[in-house]
Amino acid sequence: QVQLVESGGGLVQPGGSLRLSCAASGSIFSSNAMGWYRQAPRKQREWVATCTRGGTTKYADSVKGRFTISRDNAKNTVYLQMLSLKPEDTAVYYCSPVGYDYWGQGTQVTVSS
Repeated sequence: QVQLVESGGGLVQPGGSLRLSCAASGSIFSSNAMGWYRQAPRKQREWVATCTRGGTTKYADSVKGRFTISRDNAKNTVYLQMLSLKPEDTAVYYCSPVGYDYWGQGTQVTVSS
């Protein structure tokens, strides 16, 4: 059974930063790319970033240059460092192994003055 626990969200002013963490249980973490996704109110969930087992990363255009995804395979944890946050980054953020329909409870990020 796969468990995903996201944390690190909160309320931050525009231009601020947050670091999200996602702890994964089970062997699926070590054998798969991991992704971050987000869902804003009244919008569909969207992909944010992906990190392969070897550390290769990809980003959505909307976050490129501001967000950094990384992973610690020894800790079964994936991170999302978010800088220069904008109000449009407000959403619930989720992590998930790429290609699987496993989701945690998410962590709320609110960017507002």
